[in-house]
Amino acid sequence: MRIRDILQTKGSDVVVIDPESSVRDLVILLKQHNLGAVIVSSNGRTMAGIVSERDVVRLLADDGDALSARVADVMTESVESCQPADSVESLMATMTEHRIRHLPVLDENGQLGGIVSIGDVVKSTITQLKFERDRLQEYVST
Repeated sequence: MRIRDILQTKGSDVVVIDPESSVRDLVILLKQHNLGAVIVSSNGRTMAGIVSERDVVRLLADDGDALSARVADVMTESVESCQPADSVESLMATMTEHRIRHLPVLDENGQLGGIVSIGDVVKSTITQLKFERDRLQEYVST
């Protein structure tokens, strides 16, 4: 299974936030869309970074007045990413190795093409396993 297969099922919409937005705006956005991470982008096509709930919690632990900080001050700039043609297995390896739960999908021009979460990976894996189980059951019962 490829990343493009996951995106075909879940869609390729990406919620982004401007790097100059406040952390308070970020928290509201995370809540509104029930997300664990948001891509940081000033134009919606290229990625300046990614910011997650974990980043916000760490900032709050260090600074009680963190909600007025800029997203650019808390985001991760060096972001692991994948491409639509990558395998789900390679995506899982990257997530495990780097201890991350969200991976932006970039097209061949480096433009945002979606985002894949660990939840998306689990869902696609379960769907694939059910499909294989059903095929095996058909094979055995014929």
